Amino acid sequence: MARQKFATQADAKLLEDLRAIAASEGRQLQAVVEEAFSEYVARKQGYRPRADVMAHFKASVARNSELYRKLAK
Repeated sequence: MARQKFATQADAKLLEDLRAIAASEGRQLQAVVEEAFSEYVARKQGYRPRADVMAHFKASVARNSELYRKLAK
């Protein structure tokens, strides 16, 4: 994947928080920013999980609901 440099500015506290997240996860700031960009674009473009994926998820929740309740305690 080709990368392109760009320059911008951010709120100092927001940037500090992003750097802290990157450090706590052992990742570079660039990786955290790129992940945030990707999630933002997906949300703005109306990304929705595939219907079959959601069906499997709902079935799993129904099948394991008692386990999830016990784990939540």
